[in-house]
Amino acid sequence: MSLEEQGVPTVAVHTDVFARLVNAVTRANGMPTSRQAYVPQPVVDRSPEQLRAYIHGTDPVSSRPFMQEVIEGLSNPLDEADLEGVTFERNTPRLLEPETEDGLRQLFEANGWTDHLPVILPTEERVARMLKGTSRAPDEVVGKLRPTFFREYWEFTVEKVAVNAVMAGARPEYLPAILALASTGQTSRSSSTNSFAMISLINGPIRKEIGMGDGIGVLGPYNHANATIGRAYNLLSINLQGGSEPGDTYMGSLGNWYNYSSTFAEAEERSPWTPFHVQHGYDPGESTASVFFGGWYTQAGYGPRETWQEKFRHAFAGSEQYLPPIIVMDPICARGFVELGYDTKEKFIAWCADNARLTAREYWDNQWIQTLMRPQAVAGVEPYASRLKADPDELISIFEPDQIKIVVAGGETQGAWKMIGGRYTPNWTVSVDDWR
Repeated sequence: MSLEEQGVPTVAVHTDVFARLVNAVTRANGMPTSRQAYVPQPVVDRSPEQLRAYIHGTDPVSSRPFMQEVIEGLSNPLDEADLEGVTFERNTPRLLEPETEDGLRQLFEANGWTDHLPVILPTEERVARMLKGTSRAPDEVVGKLRPTFFREYWEFTVEKVAVNAVMAGARPEYLPAILALASTGQTSRSSSTNSFAMISLINGPIRKEIGMGDGIGVLGPYNHANATIGRAYNLLSINLQGGSEPGDTYMGSLGNWYNYSSTFAEAEERSPWTPFHVQHGYDPGESTASVFFGGWYTQAGYGPRETWQEKFRHAFAGSEQYLPPIIVMDPICARGFVELGYDTKEKFIAWCADNARLTAREYWDNQWIQTLMRPQAVAGVEPYASRLKADPDELISIFEPDQIKIVVAGGETQGAWKMIGGRYTPNWTVSVDDWR
């Protein structure tokens, strides 16, 4: 129950850069007149004297004294506008009015329906052809998406996914994989200020059926299926969740190039280890799509060379401790670790978890760890409680074995590996076959 529901007057305080976002969120939730007050950005790395000056100063949004905004927000009675709230018509027209091709392209760009690259216009004929890639009905609901947890979910259908698949330049045979990614309920266009993205992985027979790349250039723009499936996932994450507009529904400070496309396939036939989807309970003959939240940091190396242990330890220490890694490993590299005795992914992951360490001081000096993990530590939840009790200079483990993931892919021109930030939960692997 909120403080307001308990009869406690409340004023929300934000930094001024979030004013537009706050207005959009409160309006979308039917509370356009909720009490807000603002201080300048930033509030981190400011002295107590500087922060006190914010309180005694002027609200940068309203240009009124900050404390006056707070006091009036707490004491003024609610009026008729406060109590009415707002409602919205969520329906959108299925078709646009006839226009020239150039006019429609300009319209798509102006409305933020694209990733600012040219798109294939989704005519009725093209969408109907795309829908032949699935046996599901066009009006069947696939799922719901939202850019962040405080936004409302938008429900979407098979046809709406197909529209975005057309725009991305995908082919009908790719549609089951795109529908599977959409059905995870995880947006590829998160609104986090930390500029996160989604990495997506395809396993099983569909990889070969539609010609996905798992070899040379696997993480680059060198395969039509990889590129357009990933692009479709990003486009539908814009258009089927209410947008991805900077300053409104997108707040990533730096942005992320994975927001163009980040889908690849595992080289199952060339891997000495168990495929990712089989590790997570699927049969080898099943096709799946998996998503990983993050895409923030990237470390890379070669091996296993003589100093591979030191290299991996440095890479783990340089990672974002809130985001466990996906390690994408060329088959040459994977076979090299098998020769060293790591004949399963699990054995190598166990070594990684034991060697992914930071001092407790460095571990806790992280905004996500402080915000999300410290409350759990204080409540006694392990392993965070033990990490909080450690001496500042004590080396502590930063990832659990079940958080670290390994995928084998690459063209065997170099024994390379790449470590990418990517948090995963078991329900983020879904069947592609269900969407055929």
